[in-house]
Amino acid sequence: MMRKLAVVADYLNDSHRAHIEKMAGDAGFTVDYFTEGHLPQDRAGEYEVIYGTVPPKELKAATALRWFCCSYAGMDQWKDDALYHSPEVMLSNSSGAYGVTISEHMVMVTLMLLRQMPTVQEWMRRHDWSSEKPPMRSVCGSRITVLGTGDIGTSFARRVKAMGAKTVAGVSRSGRHVDDAYDAMYTTAQLDQVLPETEILAMALPGTAETEGILSRSRIALLPKEAVVVNVGRGTAIDQDALMEALNAGRLAGAALDVVRPEPLPPEHPLWNTKNLLLTPHLSGFMSLGITRDTAVALFCEDFENYIAGRPLKRLVDRRKGY
Repeated sequence: MMRKLAVVADYLNDSHRAHIEKMAGDAGFTVDYFTEGHLPQDRAGEYEVIYGTVPPKELKAATALRWFCCSYAGMDQWKDDALYHSPEVMLSNSSGAYGVTISEHMVMVTLMLLRQMPTVQEWMRRHDWSSEKPPMRSVCGSRITVLGTGDIGTSFARRVKAMGAKTVAGVSRSGRHVDDAYDAMYTTAQLDQVLPETEILAMALPGTAETEGILSRSRIALLPKEAVVVNVGRGTAIDQDALMEALNAGRLAGAALDVVRPEPLPPEHPLWNTKNLLLTPHLSGFMSLGITRDTAVALFCEDFENYIAGRPLKRLVDRRKGY
C-alpha cells in the first residue's frame, strides 16, 4: 500500500510539483494537492505527511499523521498537543524561507521612518506641496539593535550592516554569536542596558510565553527620544498602549508594526490614528516572492529526505517552547 503525502498550498508552480512528486515517488509516496487552504476532513485520515498551511482545527482528523511541515515560520497556532491525534506527531516549520522578504520589508519601513514618510504621506493626503524640510536621518551611522537573531533578524542585520550602520547589536535568549553582521551579542536579560544606546530597534521574535510583553512600558521608556521601533515578529511582544502613548507624546520618533494585537485590527482601534506610526496588515512574509516559494519547497524537500532516512528533521519544532 502506497504511503500518502498531502500538500495544502496554492503557490506551487510546475517545477515545485515535479520536484515533490519525484522525491515522494522515490520514497513510495503518492501526492495529493489541495489548493483551497483546507484539508478535506473526509480524507484527512489518509495522510502520513502533510506539507503546507492547514487550519489548526482540521489536523485532529489526520489520524495517520506522523509529521506536519508547516509552510509558515511562526508556530504559535500549531503548538498545542491537543490539535493532533497523538503527541508523537512531529511538527516542523519553514524557518529560513522568509529572511529575504521580511528583512526587505524591515529595511523599507526603517527608511520610511528615518526619511519622515508619515509626515510626507500626510501632506499627500492633504494635496499639500509643502515647502517644509523635515529632518531626515540615515541607516548609515545609526546604532541598531536586533531583538531576535534568527533567520529574519539576521537577514535584516546583514542588510543594515552593508548600508553602513555604526553598530549592530544582537539580542537573543542565549546571547550566542550567530553571524558576523553583529558587532556585539547580548542575552535578553541584558536588554535594559542596550536600549538606551539604540536608535533603531528591530524586533523579529516568535510568539512564546518568554517573548510576550518583552518590550514593556518600562523598556519603552529606556529608548532615546530619537529611536524608532520596527516589529515583524508578534504583536504580543510589545506593550501596545505604552507604545501608542510614547509616539503620541513625542517620546519616540516613530514605529512600524506589521504585527499587532488584535489581528485583524478593528477600524475603531486607536493605533490607526497614532502619530508617526506605519501600519501594515501582517504582510511582510507570506509567499509573495518567488525566492520565498522556492526556498520553502526546498526546505520541505530537504527534511522529507531526512524523514525518509530516519534522520532528525532540521526544522523540528519543540511544541512546549513554540519554536
